[in-house]
Amino acid sequence: MASRGGSSFLSGESSGRLLIFVFGFVLLVSLQVEAATKKYQFDVQVNNVSRLCHAKPIVTVNGMFPGPTIYAREGDRVIINVSNHAQYNMHGLKQYANGWADGPAYITQCPIQTGNSYVYDFNVTGQRGTLWWHAHIFWLRATVYGAIVILPKQGTPYPFPQPDNEQVLVFGEWWHGDVEEIVKKGNAMGLPPNMSDAHTINGKPGPLFPCSEKHTFAMEVEQGKKYLLRIANAALNDELFFAVAGHNMTVVEIDAVYTKPFTTSAILIAPGQTTNVLVYANRAPGRYFMAVRPFQDVPIPVDNKTATAIFQYKGVPNTVLPSLPQLPSPNDTAFALSYNKKLRSLNTPNFPANVPLKVDRKLFFTVGLGKSVCPMCINGTRLSASLNNITFVMPQTGLLQAHHSKMKGVFSTDFPDKPPKAFNYTGAPLTANLFTSHGTRLSKIKFNSTVELVIQDTNLLSVESHPFHLHGYNFFVVGTGIGNFDAAKDPAKYNLMDPPERNTVGVPTGGWAAIRFRADNPGVWFFHCHLELHTGWGLKTAFVVQDGPGKDQAVRPPPKDLPPC
Repeated sequence: MASRGGSSFLSGESSGRLLIFVFGFVLLVSLQVEAATKKYQFDVQVNNVSRLCHAKPIVTVNGMFPGPTIYAREGDRVIINVSNHAQYNMHGLKQYANGWADGPAYITQCPIQTGNSYVYDFNVTGQRGTLWWHAHIFWLRATVYGAIVILPKQGTPYPFPQPDNEQVLVFGEWWHGDVEEIVKKGNAMGLPPNMSDAHTINGKPGPLFPCSEKHTFAMEVEQGKKYLLRIANAALNDELFFAVAGHNMTVVEIDAVYTKPFTTSAILIAPGQTTNVLVYANRAPGRYFMAVRPFQDVPIPVDNKTATAIFQYKGVPNTVLPSLPQLPSPNDTAFALSYNKKLRSLNTPNFPANVPLKVDRKLFFTVGLGKSVCPMCINGTRLSASLNNITFVMPQTGLLQAHHSKMKGVFSTDFPDKPPKAFNYTGAPLTANLFTSHGTRLSKIKFNSTVELVIQDTNLLSVESHPFHLHGYNFFVVGTGIGNFDAAKDPAKYNLMDPPERNTVGVPTGGWAAIRFRADNPGVWFFHCHLELHTGWGLKTAFVVQDGPGKDQAVRPPPKDLPPC
């Protein structure tokens, strides 16, 4: 797979008993002769799990929470058979011309029905690093997620010091109650659902929570050795700060793309993003907390408790009390902006940053919160969200299927390139005329054209940071800023030399982000906010990238076992 973003195994947005997965690769078509084939069986089932003094049934993969890590090497073929034994449907790799293995429900496939299976078959080409897979239906990814580790080709060294060992750390959220019921209750009232009761590291909240001494993740380290931490944020709604007490970290990769290394005391990671860091075990032997806590720089309620794991030197007894790291304060906008500005592509001959310099298509999308009519809800309205004032309506037929078979009436390709009306996007809060239009409207993109998309936050109801994820592609974050994007002045400040390349970008609170990509991957590719709350409110759309002229530049036919709608 090439490096193009997250894919799903499990997805589905209906009330049926379905599943879909998303994987984090871009899958390319070439199969190398020497490549190995890695096979995985994923059984989606319900298991009882206890956290914070409460037990409850949750959906798992193979009875594991988090789910199993997928290991592959660049060039491998990966075959994952997903069998759905649960009452739901089930994304993580970039798939080239093969959106059938991408996974979001009703975008590239319909959900896997209860009792049925579906095989995700893809090649890992031109991509290496840490990604993740997750369910892509309802809020099921609260428990159905795991890491993807793509090692470099045999004999290919990392472009940074070789670690002595490595560890996967996946951050999540935990609710006491049934997450789907909590969401349904919120939707019925037209309000946000209750926030989570804890954050987790590898499924465990750590000893600062009740009944959690045994639910604490610990990694043993040896003095003088260096460790690669492969970090993924699988939380549903929170950007997170992460730090290791007493130790600095060197950032070497984001979203499976190598970066220019830099040292930091803490990282910021949004839902959907991954980050690899090197940590040197060079302190006095002891026990040190690794900790996560949300970043939120607007007055919106958030689960602000700190989850912890332990970085434990070999030979140190468990009776030694760990020390806590100095995390940035929860509203530290300055740290967030400064950290993101340090992220730059490696841009070497082996790992070039092929930034599109000429742009064929310019898009400007405004992000807004708003209201929709809901007679049964409190105040007769429910909260919704929109891009260019359009709240996305999920279809009941897979969009890729509809596109491939030229089905009429499922979607239109008239998503506007800019909002219906220009206004002072980030001025005083706008609380009048908050109703949006609704539709399954997609943006059509010509094959191999270069696209610049500016994503602009607005103060409709409230400004807020939004992590936006594009399936099927990596993109370059060529610029970000606070306030309103200025088309006359801001492009002159773009970084077109070594901008960060990733698949999920954080649009700053009350600001904008500009991304560029070449539309060389035909198909229908989901574009959405990775805050599950906002996605559910309609903060999403999709790009229809047309087929190219070559025989390998068209969407492949669907597999025979594609789940029916």
